[in-house]
Amino acid sequence: MTKLRLAIVGAGPAGIYAADILLRTERSFEVSIDLFEHLPAPYGLVRYGVAPDHPRIKGVVSALRGVLDRGDIRIFGNVKFGEDITLDDLKQHYNAVIFSTGAIRDADLNIPGIDAKESYGAADFVSWYDGHPDVPRTWPITAQHVGMIGNGNVALDAARVLAKHADDLLSTEIPANVYEILKESPVTDVHVFGRRGPAQVKFTPLELRELGELNDVDMVVYDEDFDYDEASKEAIATNKQVKVIDRVLQKWRELPSANGAGGSASRRLHLHFWAKPVEVKTDDEGRVAALVYERTTSDGAGGVVGTGELREQPLGQLYRAIGYFGSPLKDVPFDDRHGVIPNHEGQVLAEDSNDILPGVYATGWIKRGPVGLIGHTKSDAMETVTHLVNDQGSWWQPADPSEEAIPALLTSRGVKWTDLEGWHRLDEHEVALGEPEGRERIKVVPRDEMIRISRGE
Repeated sequence: MTKLRLAIVGAGPAGIYAADILLRTERSFEVSIDLFEHLPAPYGLVRYGVAPDHPRIKGVVSALRGVLDRGDIRIFGNVKFGEDITLDDLKQHYNAVIFSTGAIRDADLNIPGIDAKESYGAADFVSWYDGHPDVPRTWPITAQHVGMIGNGNVALDAARVLAKHADDLLSTEIPANVYEILKESPVTDVHVFGRRGPAQVKFTPLELRELGELNDVDMVVYDEDFDYDEASKEAIATNKQVKVIDRVLQKWRELPSANGAGGSASRRLHLHFWAKPVEVKTDDEGRVAALVYERTTSDGAGGVVGTGELREQPLGQLYRAIGYFGSPLKDVPFDDRHGVIPNHEGQVLAEDSNDILPGVYATGWIKRGPVGLIGHTKSDAMETVTHLVNDQGSWWQPADPSEEAIPALLTSRGVKWTDLEGWHRLDEHEVALGEPEGRERIKVVPRDEMIRISRGE
């Protein structure tokens, strides 16, 4: 019987779901799967890309944990593709590889002043407050008035963390260093800017409702943003999600804090719709001083057009959360324009000819771009796995497919990899850190400490 030795690069939801789907798929051959992850811990953006106060994520982690804990998938953490292990190495030891490396850096926003001091990509901020080991442990929250460009879930997540009082995050797995900095935050007002209207936002109702539940934070919306055109009215009438979003926003219009005129909280979170960023103004030291934006209006078809009216919002710090962008991998084709690995339904294509590359596949955000939720990731993986199974005739023929080859290779290169048992050690350690304080866990942040604990050193 033929046996498929499969490498999956990236141990976030996309990679783990692909492994699980393959193992459950009806097939005529045995399967052996190795997951490679550049971080010492698995779960990708579920661990390092979602705000710590999202309890629903626990269900996702539980499902992913269940897949790994079955014991039929090996995991090699703290292994960097392109450095510790290469594409040529994989061809020597596997029949195929699936890349599921996601997208972790911010998409660019090409407006004057965007590179000013105190202007940041939200992805780095999210990585910081989630305790990512490869970002600095400090973060300069220095302004009272902070801006957030974007109307997706990441924008609302980051805005919520900025507006929220640090003590209200103590029940979560927020790292200790993050809590200490948020505790000293001078922020009083967070302004969220979106170029479309309330009926065209990209965030989900749950994300929006969570904003209204913040302690000692007033929600501020502006009546001028709710002069709906027929297209917006139709969206509200026919789309359940849009209807719920509108219901929440309309409720906020009735609050004393509406239009910025009243309210009693010590902090405020402002939602500015129909606001297209035009320029970031700076002070004499090159720091963010204000965001200039153009008022937009509906084009009647779900898009917007500029009105020519410019407004200026004073700010001391600015973040952009307009989407993530994929990163290239060594020796793997990459589409620089879209930030993805070029592919046909998960079959990777050569850059110069668009021919299918035998044995090379992609799934998740590095395949389709940073859109969609967990449900999309599962269907995405199914498409890729289906091609993988059907492509048996074009799999690589490895010189040494033995399972002992990879640990020996990594050891010879001095790689301190972590495995599933090591993740269990780290997991238990983090839970134990949180117990004395009545918290579910406290994340370990430094990479070297994560490795030491995982390896039992």
